[in-house]
Amino acid sequence: MIMKSRYDVVIVGGGHNGLVAAAYLAQNGLSVIVLERGEQVGGAAISAQIFKGVNVKLSRYAYLLSLMPQKIIKDLNLPIVTKQRATAYYTPIHNGRNVQGLVASNTNPQVTRASFATITGDDREHQAYEQFIALQAAFAKVIFPSLLESMPSREDLYNRCRHDEYALKAWEWFVEQPLGLAIEHFFAHDAIRGTLFTDAKIGALTYAHDPTLLQNRTFLYHIIGGNWRVPVGGMGSITKALAECAQKHGAQIITKATVEHIMPNSKYFTVDFFHDEQPKTIEGHYILANVSPFVLEKLVDNYQAPPSSEGSVFKINMVLKRLPRLRDSSITPEEAFSGTFHINEGYAHMESTYRQACASELPEQPPCEIYCHSLTDPSIVGESGYHTLTLFGLDVPYSAFIEQNDLKREIMLQRYLAAINQHLAEPIQDCLALDEDGQPCIEAQTPVDIEQNLNMSFGNIFHNELSWPFGETNTWGVETHIERLYICGSGALRGGAVSGITGHNAAMKVLGH
Repeated sequence: MIMKSRYDVVIVGGGHNGLVAAAYLAQNGLSVIVLERGEQVGGAAISAQIFKGVNVKLSRYAYLLSLMPQKIIKDLNLPIVTKQRATAYYTPIHNGRNVQGLVASNTNPQVTRASFATITGDDREHQAYEQFIALQAAFAKVIFPSLLESMPSREDLYNRCRHDEYALKAWEWFVEQPLGLAIEHFFAHDAIRGTLFTDAKIGALTYAHDPTLLQNRTFLYHIIGGNWRVPVGGMGSITKALAECAQKHGAQIITKATVEHIMPNSKYFTVDFFHDEQPKTIEGHYILANVSPFVLEKLVDNYQAPPSSEGSVFKINMVLKRLPRLRDSSITPEEAFSGTFHINEGYAHMESTYRQACASELPEQPPCEIYCHSLTDPSIVGESGYHTLTLFGLDVPYSAFIEQNDLKREIMLQRYLAAINQHLAEPIQDCLALDEDGQPCIEAQTPVDIEQNLNMSFGNIFHNELSWPFGETNTWGVETHIERLYICGSGALRGGAVSGITGHNAAMKVLGH
């Protein structure tokens, strides 16, 4: 398809949100072009074969799906299939020489109840757990549908919650006060507190009683979509479906297109970019930015990004030739690794590692969680018989890696491997598959690496701090102070994670809904 000189909409960045916007707009008859600097679209929502000669599709960055509304999937007729993990989570707890695990099952509630009783000695914590989950479900039922509407006010969402007793209680616990108060009110056991609080710390440098309530906002985006599920075929299957939908309706997608400058004019924006090392210029009536606000600030004259927020993340991808044996004999490796495997994520311990992180110190016993998606979706490993293992680390801020990034990456890699090994009956290193050069299949990325590889400013996987799902603007949450320039990525209000929500909302703004 020949590139035109002028389009109704130019989308800068081919992440999943940009592709959602492109699909909606092209479906409605607008001329759309997507400019992606990388060799493939998808941003963080990709699958990749990253180890030489090992035919395994790793979800290299984003890895689970919860927040993509069924409305988007239905509107765009996307062939996306997800699977529920058999285990929700497993948290090993050391009691002297013995290891016991806190297990939550997605298929058998009696397993969860019995596990809570074994760990705590009675049923009280499990009863509190059921109440806590009921609060989350009631709150999600009210909040989640609003994410595809123009932004409701705080008062409006509060009034919607008032129609349901549990939703109203959830508002009081989750919106009006630090989340730590709710965690400490409902639960007494440190491991249970920590396990449930981790949803408030994914990608964010925060703590239980943070007065900014960043922990609350992060927590909400991790619970309102329901269970986190594994996309069949990996995260790249989502990107592939979105790109094919957009192109089917006439959108153009150009990869290896690096945007250099965007000039606002009275009717059209001028977009200067390089494609195949050749300078190009096109015009667009609308610009949708599927890049972080801080990247956009460098591209557009007179655009000022909001205050920045650094990321807190460490990512390790592994391919295993077999699952390791566990020290906990009460659970099989298949059961433990199929869910979220929590490591060093005790409630009190994460308070300590947060304080270390604020001083730009790297924790000796870093909190992290690991996931084996091939247990739920064997298609990603084909006939190899291998397994994928992904680690996500907490309390490892971008600022700690600005200097000596290579050295600190290796230090933290060894600390994470040691953290995993404390729960295993054999070293995880012995279970790693080898690539065609005989090298172990393991890759580690710091926040600085993520910034460089994905153009995510300050290594923030959400582009900036997550927002509340309400505002006082009566807008879609994608607008900027420059007319017809909209944010369609995670940096928009109500952005973050793989959801397509801000892509949908930016498209609705363009279409005048």
